Amino acid sequence: MRKPASPTPNVRIRAHTHALLRQLAREAGESMQAILDQAVERYRREKFLRAANADFAALRSNPKAWKEELRERQVWEQTLADGLDKK
Repeated sequence: MRKPASPTPNVRIRAHTHALLRQLAREAGESMQAILDQAVERYRREKFLRAANADFAALRSNPKAWKEELRERQVWEQTLADGLDKK
């Protein structure tokens, strides 16, 4: 028989990591869950930015693709002169 799902999932971490998490929470005056949530979100954002930077570097290293990118940017920049006022 399967156990009913816990209202909040449990994650096993090393004792050292738990001690650091407790210390960070105490210093920030926040819960350990809040600190962990922030850490995971920051990791997610950093991972996204590293991937975006790698993709941009790959684009720049391909002369044909980079030239097309610059052409497309010029097309988009022309929309700034379309006569529509910014509000």
